Amino acid sequence: MKNPSSQQDIIYGIRTVLEAINSGRSINKLLIQKGLQGDLIKELWRELKRDNIPHQGVPIQKLDYITKKNHQGVIAYVSPIEYYKIENLLPNIYEKGEVPLFLILDKITDVRNFGAIARTAECNNVHGIIIPSKGSAMVTSDAIKTSAGALSKLPVCSEHNLKNVISYLQNSGVKVLGCTEKGAEIVYKTKLTEPLAIIMGSEKDGISPAYLKLCDALVKIPMYGSIESLNVSVSASILMYEVNRQRNE
Repeated sequence: MKNPSSQQDIIYGIRTVLEAINSGRSINKLLIQKGLQGDLIKELWRELKRDNIPHQGVPIQKLDYITKKNHQGVIAYVSPIEYYKIENLLPNIYEKGEVPLFLILDKITDVRNFGAIARTAECNNVHGIIIPSKGSAMVTSDAIKTSAGALSKLPVCSEHNLKNVISYLQNSGVKVLGCTEKGAEIVYKTKLTEPLAIIMGSEKDGISPAYLKLCDALVKIPMYGSIESLNVSVSASILMYEVNRQRNE
C-alpha cells in the first residue's frame, strides 16, 4: 500500500503547523492525535475554528503510518497553491470589464476528474473553480500533475459554505446554473452569455438537493444512446465550450 504522504505535501509538529496557519498558508486538512492536550493544542484548536480549517481526530497509529518522524500528534496536508476567496476574486473580474465564468464543483472526489476539469477550464477562459473545503478532491501535487499544470495557473477558491458562495454570486449579478439530467432546459438552447457560475455535481450523487433549489436555472445535455449520463469532466467540458461558443459568436 502506498503511503498517503507520497501524494500530498505534509508538515508536522504543533509549532510548525501553528506557524503555517498564522502565516496564511493554505491547509487542505489537519490530523490531530485523539486525546492530545496542552496549551499549544488549545491554541491550535482556536486557530482551526477561526479559519474553518478541516480537521480530524485520529489514533496515533495513523499518524505514525504517515510519517516516522516526530510529528508530536499533529500532521497537516498543505496545498501547493494559495487558495483565493470569491469575494476578492469577483470584483477584479468586473473591474477588468470581463464577463465572469466560474465552475462550482460539488464534492467531486476523483482527482482525475478534478484535474481534467481544471485543464479544460484553463483552456476556456474560466475565471475560477470553487470547491468545498470538506468532502472534495483538494489541490495537491498529484492533482496539479493530473491537470497538466492548470491548477497552478487557474484561481481555486476553497470555501467553507457553498450556500453562502451561491448567494454572494447571485447578489453580485452572477447567474447560477446547475448541470443535471433533471434540468428543464437543453444547454444548447440556453443563453450563456451573461455572468455565470456552473455547478457540476459529484460522480456518485450529482448536485446536492440543497444547491439544486438555489440554482437560477437547471440545464441538461441531450443524450442519444442508452447510457443515461456522462462522466462529470466530459459534461463540464461540453458546458464550457458551449459558453465560449456563444460568447464568441
